[in-house]
Amino acid sequence: MELQTTDVRPSVWMALVPIVLTLALLGVQIFYYGDFTPHIPLAIGIALTALVGLAEGLKWDQVEKGVFHVIAVSFPAVSVLLLVGMIVGTWIASGTVPTLIYYGLSLLSPQIFLAAGMVLCSIVSLSLGTSWGTVGTVGLALMGIGEGFGIPAYWTAGAVVSGAFFGDKISPLSDTTNLAPAVTETNVFDHIRNMIPTTIPAMLIALAIYTVVGFTMIGDAPSFERIESFKSALSGAFVISPWLLLPAVLVITLAVLKMPAIPTLFIGVVLASIMAAVVQGAQLHDIFTYANYGYKVETGVEAMDKLMNRGGIQSMMWTISLILIALGFGGALERTGCLATLIEVLTTRVKSFAGIQTSAIMASVATNTVAGDPYLSIALPGRMFYPVYDRIGYSRLNLARATEEGGTLISPLIPWNAGGAFVITALGLGLSEGNFENLLYIPLSFACWLSPLIGIFYAWTGLFSPKA
Repeated sequence: MELQTTDVRPSVWMALVPIVLTLALLGVQIFYYGDFTPHIPLAIGIALTALVGLAEGLKWDQVEKGVFHVIAVSFPAVSVLLLVGMIVGTWIASGTVPTLIYYGLSLLSPQIFLAAGMVLCSIVSLSLGTSWGTVGTVGLALMGIGEGFGIPAYWTAGAVVSGAFFGDKISPLSDTTNLAPAVTETNVFDHIRNMIPTTIPAMLIALAIYTVVGFTMIGDAPSFERIESFKSALSGAFVISPWLLLPAVLVITLAVLKMPAIPTLFIGVVLASIMAAVVQGAQLHDIFTYANYGYKVETGVEAMDKLMNRGGIQSMMWTISLILIALGFGGALERTGCLATLIEVLTTRVKSFAGIQTSAIMASVATNTVAGDPYLSIALPGRMFYPVYDRIGYSRLNLARATEEGGTLISPLIPWNAGGAFVITALGLGLSEGNFENLLYIPLSFACWLSPLIGIFYAWTGLFSPKA
């Protein structure tokens, strides 16, 4: 990601004005009015930031260029979102997702479901190199299995997010895994190895928690009748066969063979469309409709209908519009120098390695929160902090790890961030319908927030903190 350079440096208080006011508007919209649509507060944030830029001597076209620069950088991610929408619609229509749910209800037990779900998502995400692709496919199927077991949606979503973003963090196929070392000018495989000391403990702790919860809190939750009703609804509405898992197997195989993500996902759409026609009897126009507007079915089981009636390009438009506005806000903050001013304050006042490493992690978290963009939260702190690491004699691998922990892993935990908005939409958490209890997936995504905490612990103890 090519960052924008600017000579504008507003004062700290001026830089804080658009950030604080925008966060206040977000708070009013979401928590006071109970309306989870952050679009307009973020759009107002762009206007407030533009006013700061104008006050600092920038012209509107310079601010506008900053907004559209970051939006343009997001187009590959938006393309993945569109394909995920198509995959969800066609994989349901083909019977791939129903088959995954059916066999999951048959083979898994409620006690091990959360732990197994996290492990499965981590393996798939590591293979695909995309957390979003994993959440939208395997994650969706796991939500259906969890519903059949009577497990609250926020518990399942927490396990899915923990596993999916773990794989995204350390997969050499992931864009963010390559972005962090590119910005800090380090080797990608050295970067992956340096993330193992924080990633593995976080995953093991999360795995232990999900296992304990499965055997204590959830062990007796589902009833045999509920599971059978789900399986009967699925077998009544779809042909169920192991052959229908071929789209998922093919996509993972192509990813392992290092095929690019976009053509790999599109091939998954094409194969699922063929199977929908051949196996499920769908017509060509029906397939086009499923890919664009999503799948529609009435199984007679309301909970199953809610899970199956989704997908399509249009289902992603709410998320895409939020991402574009949030990225525009981030681009305006970057172009006007607001983010650079705040990060420079940290880099000049903090002297110890522990303080700098902690500040780098928190700067990535703050950029994620304010700008709504995981890429900017890696790229901007990475560029601003790396001269400091050279000055104090510590390897920039520490910085690359810090930006991944505060950027990649925290992204899905911020509802108006690109990652959080996608998770909420793809997993059907229904915040826009007022299901705010599903926000509990945030603290229950243990691996995502444990890893930065472990990284801060290492910084203050000197463990796993290589010097230059």
